[in-house]
Amino acid sequence: MAARAYILIETAVGKTHDVSDALKNLPAMKTVDTVTGPFDIIAVAEADDLPGVGDLITDGMHSVPGIVKTVTCLSVRS
Repeated sequence: MAARAYILIETAVGKTHDVSDALKNLPAMKTVDTVTGPFDIIAVAEADDLPGVGDLITDGMHSVPGIVKTVTCLSVRS
């Protein structure tokens, strides 16, 4: 069963568009939406398992300039 995560992302001022474009190029990202509110982007990612989600965040997202903060919410039931 695939692991799904909802990732709430805060970006640096003026970097939301650049971050959104970079995230869309990561293969595990299913959707990347720019939103209003306390976070700038909400992304949905899927991987084969929980370590795969962790790899996406540490190896993929942490290399994207302009990300200030993330909150990862794992789906527990689909």
